[in-house]
Amino acid sequence: EQTPFYAESGGQVGDSGLLKSGDALFAVADCRKEGANHLHIGVLSEGSIKLGDALEALVDTEKRQATALNHSATHLLHAALREILGEHVTQKGSLVDAERLRFDFSHFEAVTPEQLKQIEQRVNAQIRANTAVLTEECDMETAKEKGAMALFGEKYGDAVRVLSMGEDQF
Repeated sequence: EQTPFYAESGGQVGDSGLLKSGDALFAVADCRKEGANHLHIGVLSEGSIKLGDALEALVDTEKRQATALNHSATHLLHAALREILGEHVTQKGSLVDAERLRFDFSHFEAVTPEQLKQIEQRVNAQIRANTAVLTEECDMETAKEKGAMALFGEKYGDAVRVLSMGEDQF
């Protein structure tokens, strides 16, 4: 019914870690959503697990933190791209894990070396500033007024979580 494991979503990989109970040890390699369910994908390396067992969930916090930092960097990158290349730039996809991020975006021409340097400097300046991340919940209309963008036709509920980060609160 409940899990602390983050399921793969929005280009961000799912959590890994362990599920433990008595003599049972399940190594979670990934977590994915299927409908309202979170599927823990991995290998039962010791013991057995049966329906109704209570399990202790241990998320790999080091990997989750590294992934979260890269996820935040995608938002800073998107803001820098729009600032330097123009407001027409929109995210078309991404892949975010603990080691790296990939950010796909639309633009009508190749990014020049000078623009790339400006983008890199802008993102790095925001990271070095280490400003607080502000989180609030509001309705979609208020979120859009604050500058939030709905991406990929995602479906959002009545309340949406809006994060602001960076010196200019991207």
